[in-house]
Amino acid sequence: MDEGSLRFLEELSNAPGPSGYEREAMKVIKRRLDGLADMCTDRLGSLIYSHNGTEGGPVVLFPGHIDEIGFSIGSIGPDGFMSFNPLGYWWEQSLIGQKVKVLTKEGELRGVIATAFPFARESKPDKPLPLGGMCIDIGASSREEAEAMGVRVGDAAVPDSQFFTVTRPRVRDGEPDGERTVAFGKALDNRIGAFLSAELVRHMAEGGVKHPNTIVGAATVQEEIAAQGAMTVSRMVRPDVAIALDVDISGDVPGSSAKVAPTRMGEGVSITTWDPRMVPNQALKELCIDICERNDIPYQLSHARATTDAAVIHSSRFGVPSIAVGPSIRHMHSHVAVADLQDIDDTLRFLIELSMALDRDTVDSLTSIDGLRCGR
Repeated sequence: MDEGSLRFLEELSNAPGPSGYEREAMKVIKRRLDGLADMCTDRLGSLIYSHNGTEGGPVVLFPGHIDEIGFSIGSIGPDGFMSFNPLGYWWEQSLIGQKVKVLTKEGELRGVIATAFPFARESKPDKPLPLGGMCIDIGASSREEAEAMGVRVGDAAVPDSQFFTVTRPRVRDGEPDGERTVAFGKALDNRIGAFLSAELVRHMAEGGVKHPNTIVGAATVQEEIAAQGAMTVSRMVRPDVAIALDVDISGDVPGSSAKVAPTRMGEGVSITTWDPRMVPNQALKELCIDICERNDIPYQLSHARATTDAAVIHSSRFGVPSIAVGPSIRHMHSHVAVADLQDIDDTLRFLIELSMALDRDTVDSLTSIDGLRCGR
């Protein structure tokens, strides 16, 4: 990852863009690809960018959802404190005391997620508080003050967290093995996927790479609330095959179970073999494994407890061979996630090789039965 790519990832991570409010993050992608790709949007707000290779080749879709989990202001109390609704899944224990930015029409307001301190209560809570027991404090002391600051019901809020990297020694099997750079930041689920989608198209365009297909990248919206953007993008693009770019949950954190979270940060590309809504196309899965093995790209096989854009795309129209791939990260759905930059590099290298392998015959073979092909 060169300096320009790292700055691009940093800008993506820092940009606000929860589900339904993705426009500022989308502008970062548009600036990165301006002049390099054909770009358009669908009417839900997803950004689509493409690079044409061989005429008559298959259409290969690489979607990466750009929305992050966040909050929507539900009410403003008479004391100026605000209730909120989740945009995506939050683990309640990770929230109290965390800083947020409220995105108003006039600009950003900084605040904190709070609740009454136990010593100020008549009785101390005996279990973690639900989201309904928390509020956002922006320093107001009345509803009128909060409204004067620009807050309205329905405004979004996002974690107030800045991207940074740490470079440290890498040790394998007890022996020094160079260095590794680790990124810390909000929204890495799934700005990493959007980053990979855009960087793949940029690589093909800047390098003048001749590929046997049309590559279509997409920064999809509202994945965290039922993969809304994937539905509209798949109908608009009409892909022949789709590789959803999303992050996996790293099982190397204390308390994790390898049975539930089998992949680890720093161990290469995660290839999802199952999720609650989709079993991927098996020929495509085997092709992904073969691409990694032939090119010495480290990979891990995973099963996901959550679903991705791939689950929506694979059953769109009359079916699209689909799979989800990406790096494994720590502390997903929190204010600060952690990712190994080498995993991101390995995933991009894998996507480039896979793109070169997906010609018309290969894509048709993914769904053929003894030579019988889709009668579209």
